[in-house]
Amino acid sequence: MITNTMPRRRKESEHYVNNKEFLEALINYRAEVARSFEKKYGREPTKQDRATRWDTKPPITRYLGDCFLKIAKHLSFKPNFVNYMFKDDMISDGIENCVQYIHNFDPEKSKNPFAYFTQIIHYAFLRRIQKEKRQLDIKNKIIEKSGFSEVFDDNNTLDGSNYSDYNQIKDYVHSKLRH
Repeated sequence: MITNTMPRRRKESEHYVNNKEFLEALINYRAEVARSFEKKYGREPTKQDRATRWDTKPPITRYLGDCFLKIAKHLSFKPNFVNYMFKDDMISDGIENCVQYIHNFDPEKSKNPFAYFTQIIHYAFLRRIQKEKRQLDIKNKIIEKSGFSEVFDDNNTLDGSNYSDYNQIKDYVHSKLRH
């Protein structure tokens, strides 16, 4: 009988972010930011400089961008975010916020960048949901004030064909106007 002495490697999913590699990449990025700042201004950057001076910051590496994307995509499949039509906007907002606040992560205070950026993305998702809800409320108020007949045609046709979705929307507006 032949046995395999090679250790088995864990199969990594497409959503898997290695926290140690992620931390190392962030430390390297911070060092690169400091070097480019020092090259331009002749001194080490302060915390305030890290937060405000984007003119010396190098582009974020592909690996860091991939990590942000993987975290955001995976978080978008959680039950409280899965059924939104604007999921792509949520993911984009999450990545944008990660890039915006990458300078706030301090590897000396925390060795868990995955949790830090997951929280950033989570709150970006919540802000997008609130934004979309406000937009929906505005649309509903416009429909209520202008009257549904301005927005909908009563003959159950749209472009010559019957749409049940159209009728459901119209029924929803009718019910809102009655209450």
